[in-house]
Amino acid sequence: MGLRGTLCALVLVSMSCWCSASRIKANQTATLLVDASPGMGRTIPQNMFGIFFEEINHAGAGGLWAELISNRGFEDGGPNTPSNIYPWTIIGNETNIVVSTDRTSCFIRNKVALRMEVLCDNNGSNICPAGGVGVYNPGFWGMNIQQGKTYKIALHVRTSESMNLYLSLTSSDGSLNLATATIESDTLDKTDWTKVELQVESSGTNVNARFQLTTTTKGVIWLDQVSVMPLDTYKGHGFRMELASMLADLKPRFLRFPGGSYVEGEWLMNAFRWRETIGPWEERPGHFNDVWKYWTDDGLGFYEFLQLAEDIGALPLWVVNTGISHNDQVNPSSISAFVKDTLDAIEFARGDSASKWGSIRASMGHPEPFQLYYVALGNQDCSKRNYKGNYLKFYSAIKDAYPDIQVISNCDASSGPLDHPADLYDFHVYTSANNMFSMAHQFDRTSRSGPKAFVSEYAVTGKDAGKGSFLSALAQAGFLIGLERNSDIVEMASNSPLFVNDNDRRWSPDAIVFNSWQQYGTPSYWMQHFFKESSGATIHPSVLQATSTKSLMASAITWQKSEDGNEYLKIKIVNYGSDLVNLKISVTGLENDVCSCVSKKTVLTGGLADENSFGEPKKVFPVSSKLPNAGSDMDVVITPYSINAFDLFLAPSSYSSAM
Repeated sequence: MGLRGTLCALVLVSMSCWCSASRIKANQTATLLVDASPGMGRTIPQNMFGIFFEEINHAGAGGLWAELISNRGFEDGGPNTPSNIYPWTIIGNETNIVVSTDRTSCFIRNKVALRMEVLCDNNGSNICPAGGVGVYNPGFWGMNIQQGKTYKIALHVRTSESMNLYLSLTSSDGSLNLATATIESDTLDKTDWTKVELQVESSGTNVNARFQLTTTTKGVIWLDQVSVMPLDTYKGHGFRMELASMLADLKPRFLRFPGGSYVEGEWLMNAFRWRETIGPWEERPGHFNDVWKYWTDDGLGFYEFLQLAEDIGALPLWVVNTGISHNDQVNPSSISAFVKDTLDAIEFARGDSASKWGSIRASMGHPEPFQLYYVALGNQDCSKRNYKGNYLKFYSAIKDAYPDIQVISNCDASSGPLDHPADLYDFHVYTSANNMFSMAHQFDRTSRSGPKAFVSEYAVTGKDAGKGSFLSALAQAGFLIGLERNSDIVEMASNSPLFVNDNDRRWSPDAIVFNSWQQYGTPSYWMQHFFKESSGATIHPSVLQATSTKSLMASAITWQKSEDGNEYLKIKIVNYGSDLVNLKISVTGLENDVCSCVSKKTVLTGGLADENSFGEPKKVFPVSSKLPNAGSDMDVVITPYSINAFDLFLAPSSYSSAM
């Protein structure tokens, strides 16, 4: 995602033999001819469709990463003390507690700690109020605490006095306890910091809960690196279960991370630095996301992104900072340290567990190398004065050390050749719905020689998009069919952006919307489900025959279901027009018969301005039905403004004989 998202010009070109867009008269017949003869099809790239994660809209911090504490290390207020501890809030008043920060933490890279001086006691003239005094943390707009669920609490404590500390998950006003635990004074080292780890089970449900630490004993106590996470996370690796599952359901072939502009930063001092995000979570310094204006503790770091890709069955695609931010940049003559840093990162991901950086990865729980085969150099930086000079140094160093890595350039080669080597080139498009649909033909006349395109960011934006309209999904579906058709020159594609916390909309639209306890897919999310079988499938020549008027896009692929090995012919048709189309589908060259027994039709449609919401999460949602007339020749009705998929089961001869 870039602040300066590329607005690509509308390109109108002639139709490809692989798939056509035609003008259809209202309620007139049209014909789609599909040639499925052996040898006539072409294999779509294995990693054609994937996903793009950026730390934007609190996508990771307070979202995909399941940490419930916001500002867990008290570093958000900056390195100078005293500092702002927001969103931590004091329980009590100045007559019974004084809270401040100082630089006494045991962590070298996280020196800020919280100091609580308790003035009241459980006896004497200044009695602590009922429930004690201390601090609480509301998390990221409330914590979702569920009855019967277990939560892991970890924190670091230092005190030389005999003070018990009470930990609680409570309702938002602190009146209802959901889970409690006590840190007994005699369990603490009175001369140094003590790490405390425990688990609690919630006795109730509250989706706007908070975490609090209190005491009723006079004295001074320091706290640092406080964490609360649900025990139940995706594959046990710290990802919010529901959100990670929605990613996995898309069957993405790659995960582009950790962002676009987030990688660059407004200034290099605030850019994502991979080595600051690995190792024990307590030791990670975190950093200010100065592009999207919030603190990230980097619990979701380089290692976690690699792990997430593996967990959802995708290949990692790392976007590297090439010494360039939005406002400053490193000269090629001084870039060698950045290049070395990138090689170290690749060794961390791919190196043997006995190597310097590979051993650190192994110590974090992953002795086997990750499958990092794609590296993008920069984000929307081609026009920057130092980009090409820096790029060449990164490219040469990576290729020398890892010749199998595919290196991706920021410079667009769709309309002319590059002046530097690259395996792929980045292409971004943010535009209106009409332009997006028309750009289905963007690559029809692109040269078939040279590097292939990686459409790493595409989205309908502006008034057409709203917060995620069906119109935007409809236009994007037509665009993706165009990419399928041109998949001999387009290697990969991903929608942008992926997540938005409804409490912090920095960018709209997004594929998945969530808050502390709910989530839903926008129409664009459900649109992407129509393409999750395309990667590695065979695309067949298809031609629409019609007289004129409304816009259609169509494609035909054969794909194999991984669960049972059954083969299907999937015909996708997008009707971007307002008229109903009576369509005759004619398929020739099939080696197996079409069986209607498990064939189905799936349709995504709705009002153009329709959006999903927490109240109506499936207002726009794919609806599947049986297809009793499935066959190599069949008549179907294509409703106005609709995305359609016909999955025709290709029964093997043994199956047909049994029938």
